[in-house]
Amino acid sequence: MDKRVVIVGAGPGGLASAMLLASSGVDVTIVEKRDHVGGRTSTFEQDGFHFDYGPTFFLYPRVLSEIFAAAGYSLENEVPMVRLDPQYRLVFGQGGELLATGDHDRMKAAVAQLCPADANNLERFMRDNRDKLQKFLPFLESPFEGWSDLLKPGMLKLLPILAPWRSLDDELKQYFSDERIRLGFSFQSKYLGMSPFRCPGLFSILSFLEYEYGVFHPIGGCGAITRAMARICEEMGVKILCDEAVEGIEFTGRKATGVKTAKRELKADAVVMNAEFAEAARNLIPQHLRSRWSDDTIDKKDFSCSTFMLYMGIEGRYDDVSHHTIYLSKDYRGNLHDIEKGHRLSTDPSIYVQNASVSDDTLAPKGMSSLYVLAPVTHGCKGVDWAREAAPFRERVLDQMGSIGMGDVRDRIRTERILTPANWAAEFALHRGSTFSMAHSLKQMLHLRPHNRFEETEGLYLAGGGTHPGSGLPVIFESARISAQLMLDDMGLKHEWNFDRSAFDQSQLQDRDLAVQ
Repeated sequence: MDKRVVIVGAGPGGLASAMLLASSGVDVTIVEKRDHVGGRTSTFEQDGFHFDYGPTFFLYPRVLSEIFAAAGYSLENEVPMVRLDPQYRLVFGQGGELLATGDHDRMKAAVAQLCPADANNLERFMRDNRDKLQKFLPFLESPFEGWSDLLKPGMLKLLPILAPWRSLDDELKQYFSDERIRLGFSFQSKYLGMSPFRCPGLFSILSFLEYEYGVFHPIGGCGAITRAMARICEEMGVKILCDEAVEGIEFTGRKATGVKTAKRELKADAVVMNAEFAEAARNLIPQHLRSRWSDDTIDKKDFSCSTFMLYMGIEGRYDDVSHHTIYLSKDYRGNLHDIEKGHRLSTDPSIYVQNASVSDDTLAPKGMSSLYVLAPVTHGCKGVDWAREAAPFRERVLDQMGSIGMGDVRDRIRTERILTPANWAAEFALHRGSTFSMAHSLKQMLHLRPHNRFEETEGLYLAGGGTHPGSGLPVIFESARISAQLMLDDMGLKHEWNFDRSAFDQSQLQDRDLAVQ
């Protein structure tokens, strides 16, 4: 315990970093500006109803399961989860529906109802993406600190499989001719805040992960995950200081030596920055120590879309509406163009609705429901005045809910909260209100993202969606363990855990995941 580390931010990346470092004997302190842990992966209560702020379902439990195991705990025991079947219901504005399920026979039959020819290619899609994941995962789970890392053994052999010159939609055209089916296997690019027509084809593995390993709901919401992580951290001796904002990271020369808050200075041998990179870098790291990531450089980067949020506690239940429902607007391409290029609000927005009370009765008073409604929108550009547009756009979103069987929702609202991109920027310090951090375009992936070991300093490490490998809970957890391993190696500390994926065994992975169900 003679090595001390301070972590800025108690989001999922910061908590995962703390668990790994504490398990290796490091003295860890987390400093969190909000009065609770979890960041956007946390829940809030309003009039007896409970809502997740951000992520609402959990994918690919393997990564977090291994982090829990490294700390001496079981994810299965600490965070009860249910595997959802159906995973979600897709309603197409073009006509038709798809009830998505991890049962491959039922999924094939569901696809066949929309396009019989495409159903015959489902098995080939799964097989090819199983191979793609197995070959690429070792690289996603390794640091990329420069262009020379692209020359790692096996990387060049991946090019024909990854086909970086193809968009996700182009990739899916090899399997599915019906655009609705392609949307059903590509809307997951919104987890990265990107359009499937711009997102690299590599990310076909996102929908594959859902169908191969399941979509899970943690009882109590995704905030239950970070609450359990925080409890475990404290049991391991980690100090968590909430309601205390970091004002700056302190450096001696180019070496990070601690952080400063309004209340104290915390000295450290190393610092983990888990706060959203673009804003935290500008506010916490002196400009002369980040010439590669200057304010001007950050402003020129591509950022993800944002989200308009409605959290509603309602009278009664919608037991005939799926836990997760996605309505894809009739002019989906036009909707995406409005978000990414036009920077305006669509007249026909796509929406996502979580009706979690059908699976979890802890989120609302008896006989009532907690509804979470999300509409992807442009990030904080000057084209939308949210002070003026929030109320009329709310009406537009509520109108869309009629398309999924919730046309009477207005009459049943008992409590409500709205978050716009302006709120995400002001309350959560998200650059431009971009809820998925920097976009995952080819020019902003691997070594072209901020590095896990911040490249222009010593002793400063990054965890979270703004660094390699990217955003999304499993990937954020991956960033934490990459950074933790780099830090321990730099400190000359040994650790009991080993996350070398060079001999990745897909069948063993599936067996481990089944235990989490």
